[in-house]
Amino acid sequence: MPKVVVGATGTPGSLAALHKAAAQARVRDAELWVVLAWQPPGGELGSRNGLGPAALAECRAAVVERLRDVLDTAFGAVHPGVTLAGLTVRGTAGAALVDTARDPDDLLVVGTGSRAAWRRLVRPSVARYCLAHAACPVLAVPPSPLQAELDVVHRRNFWRMPLDLRELAR
Repeated sequence: MPKVVVGATGTPGSLAALHKAAAQARVRDAELWVVLAWQPPGGELGSRNGLGPAALAECRAAVVERLRDVLDTAFGAVHPGVTLAGLTVRGTAGAALVDTARDPDDLLVVGTGSRAAWRRLVRPSVARYCLAHAACPVLAVPPSPLQAELDVVHRRNFWRMPLDLRELAR
């Protein structure tokens, strides 16, 4: 059976991608696989230098709980209407998504994330990685216009800029 694979972190962009993936899974009559990738504190190098099996098990349990919270936030009590599978993968997000959606019949849905240049320097783009390495079609979901407006408000609050009342009239 074909599957629609989507990454989920709980951000507004990933929730938009999750809803788009659920819609695509209904149209394609496919399973919806929601992937949450994780790395131990300090990265893989940090796990080799002191994190024992108990700490790693605790991290994994926290990630599983986070995935449950993301799915509850996205769908609540309403079932998405398709077979749903949650998957936590230890590794980087791009590699985890590409490895999960390895069949040519699959569809990989990713959020494009922030378009800010400084963010791209600090964090590599998962969407770009998936577009370059996926063996199946990739659907890139742009950020919501509401997210852009929210970012403007956060910047205004950070720099303590007054609100221009003319903007509310738009």
